[in-house]
Amino acid sequence: MTEFLQTLTDGVTVGMLYALIALGYTMVYGILKFINFAHSDVFALGVHLSIVIASVLGIKALGVTEAAPWYMGGLVLVLVMAACGAIGFVIERLAYRPLRSAPRLNVLITAIGVSLLLQNAGQLPAIFGPYPKPWPQLVPNEVLFETGGVKFRLVHGAVLGTAVALMVGLNALIFRTKVGAAMRAVSFSPRHASLMGINVDRIISFTFVVGSMLAAAGGFLYGVYYEGQMKQSADSVWVMLGLRAFVAAVVGGIGNVRGAVLGGLLIGLIEFFGVQYLSDQYRDAYVFAILILVLLFKPEGVLGKAVTEKV
Repeated sequence: MTEFLQTLTDGVTVGMLYALIALGYTMVYGILKFINFAHSDVFALGVHLSIVIASVLGIKALGVTEAAPWYMGGLVLVLVMAACGAIGFVIERLAYRPLRSAPRLNVLITAIGVSLLLQNAGQLPAIFGPYPKPWPQLVPNEVLFETGGVKFRLVHGAVLGTAVALMVGLNALIFRTKVGAAMRAVSFSPRHASLMGINVDRIISFTFVVGSMLAAAGGFLYGVYYEGQMKQSADSVWVMLGLRAFVAAVVGGIGNVRGAVLGGLLIGLIEFFGVQYLSDQYRDAYVFAILILVLLFKPEGVLGKAVTEKV
């Protein structure tokens, strides 16, 4: 029972990380109806920019000194979200907006190109460099409390608390504000939204900024949870993490914000229970097996709605 509850705790925690990234995929798809394959690279940027910002603030690498004061972690999180939000704005403005009326295949190819650009630019010595970087000790890895043999660490609380706060804020933004209403209107029909006086370009840029900020928060929390050495920006580990988040968005119902959260939790739980009770060699196989099952039996996703298109 202890093993089950510990796996449940870890699965939910990592599932919330996937959900944060999946929200960016689903928000962009909901409005523009294309998959932003560069989104996982913004997540990787969040990891590496956190290390750079922490270094600038004087926070040393893990193991060199004691953990930084708690508020320094919050400051790094805010700064990295702001930086990645600005990068998301630039990506949308320079790479995607000129292709707004182009065929979707052109946009898809551009997304892959942007992804490769971010990966390889990050390896330049003047940026992040080609070698793994040590994660700074922003949150102490100490046990917050233990019950029935299940250890709930401070990093669990930091990841879950931050992720839930961001999701509640996003939900309020989308469903309780004018800009959220404009986002939903553009998602329904950009043409009709523009006829109602909504600045569609501004709303799309805003969506990219918010999605990139959530991916940056996911990158920061990934470093907090896993610590140790962070792989260089072009490593396949970031691509696989991005694919798991994309699978989460599809499983939950891509285009559905609440579905992305549900999908992230499902993927996190499936991955951790599969590793714990079956084999850790097939971590990715469990995730993609669920994707295949969902596409076979409910292709619109768990919370998605089927859309009929005229031929």
